[in-house]
Amino acid sequence: MPESFASGHFSFTPLNGTIASMSAIEEIRAERVRKLKILTDHGYEAYPATTARTHSILNAFESFEELSTGSVEVVLVGRVLITRGQGAIVFLDFEDGTAKFQAVFKEDTMDPADFALFKSVVDSGDFIEIRGTLFLTQTGQESILAKKWVMLSKSLLPLPDKFHGLQNEEERFRKRYLDLLTHPDLRMLFKRKEKFWDVTRSFMKEHGFMEVETPTLEVTTGGAEARPFVTHHNDFDMDVYLRISVGELWQKRLLAAGFEKTFEIGHIFRNEGTSPNHLQEFTNMECYQAFANYDDGMRLVTDLYRKIAQEVYGKTVFTRGEHTFDLADDWLLVDYTEEILKQTGINPNSASEDEIKIKLKELGVNYDGETKERLMDTLWKYCRKNISGPAFLVNHPKLVSPLAKEVVGNQDATQRFQPLIAGTEVGNGYSELNNPIEQQVRFDVQQELLKSGDEEAMMPDSEFIEMLEHGMPPACGFGFGERLFAIFEDRPLREVQLFPLMRPREDEK
Repeated sequence: MPESFASGHFSFTPLNGTIASMSAIEEIRAERVRKLKILTDHGYEAYPATTARTHSILNAFESFEELSTGSVEVVLVGRVLITRGQGAIVFLDFEDGTAKFQAVFKEDTMDPADFALFKSVVDSGDFIEIRGTLFLTQTGQESILAKKWVMLSKSLLPLPDKFHGLQNEEERFRKRYLDLLTHPDLRMLFKRKEKFWDVTRSFMKEHGFMEVETPTLEVTTGGAEARPFVTHHNDFDMDVYLRISVGELWQKRLLAAGFEKTFEIGHIFRNEGTSPNHLQEFTNMECYQAFANYDDGMRLVTDLYRKIAQEVYGKTVFTRGEHTFDLADDWLLVDYTEEILKQTGINPNSASEDEIKIKLKELGVNYDGETKERLMDTLWKYCRKNISGPAFLVNHPKLVSPLAKEVVGNQDATQRFQPLIAGTEVGNGYSELNNPIEQQVRFDVQQELLKSGDEEAMMPDSEFIEMLEHGMPPACGFGFGERLFAIFEDRPLREVQLFPLMRPREDEK
């Protein structure tokens, strides 16, 4: 059904993204196009470039007592959310991104022709400018009594029903602007996300780290084990990769160049599967500190995570699924090999590939990849879901930690640490390997894995080895991403991204 304006009452046909027919939407659009023509036929712009706004709605609330004294005129702007009333008086709710406000349009306080035009052409979804005076209604509602109005942007399609919004998940993500518009709590989530990264950035700078920028396009991907995205550089006529870490091997070069502490917050790209904790594009922070080791890193991370929790949420206790954890608690140390042995009866270091496969089948765990590294990692992922934390996973085998120093007195383990909460890793760090000879051996192992078909193995980097031969100080590196934010929010990772990647509709292919 199209909207009805015959009586002057603004009714609205709910569109929840699942039941509205295309013909209904087309009728509504045709009606709004007709109103657009009415507006332009009267000599008004429907999409002007400027506005005479004097205050944001939040400013109007904050200065309401002062502005509502006497006959001070103000100009407020915003999107029309809903209209109520008919005849000689209409109430209108609108918002500008700072707050929501009420406007009152009365025929006897406006030019009659202006009032009639307003009733004829304004719909929910329109952006308008309202000039008038602030006052309190008889029910005590802060409002603006309209004297004049201006159309700022005429909407041709209706907004979703404010009570139900977009019900279809694909529509929610595809039309994220409507999802955000109709869910103020979701907008607040992204304000918290901004603060999450602001607190992180401030913390790093307060601890003496310099913010840097490193390349997004790389000749070889380094700093993580993941399948990369490949693209082509036309000018150089060569394939390049989107980075899978936030400049790990580049930031280590900066340590060799004489910078003591660096960090970067940026996007990384991994061409792998989607899950509640995994996406192909996401934001990470990575930092590197010379003359520090993984013990220093664990202390830094404990303080950082507690700081984020307190500053953004005002608490340290969180629940996600069946897990509850308190970041203020002492963080346990979980040994990689001992934990797998305890939960599965398998020693991942000494077990063969076939033994691990048999155990994974017994546990009902699917696995991708036939290499010892991938099988070992899959076995660990089965075990981690049982750990609520907070804890640090330590003593990872060399095979899964090609850039970390080995543990003194234990040549099978590395000085690597991963914070564990809610059954998942929320970061990764280690005492950086700076022995060029051993690093070359580790790269050679990764090269063999690549040749065997392991697309997630790390690519060797001969120029990085050359840098190490010039000398890099002992250092600790660490990185984490928005997975931590998703856990704090108790939402899937996809839900905490403004615009997650979507497949094109069938009619767009």
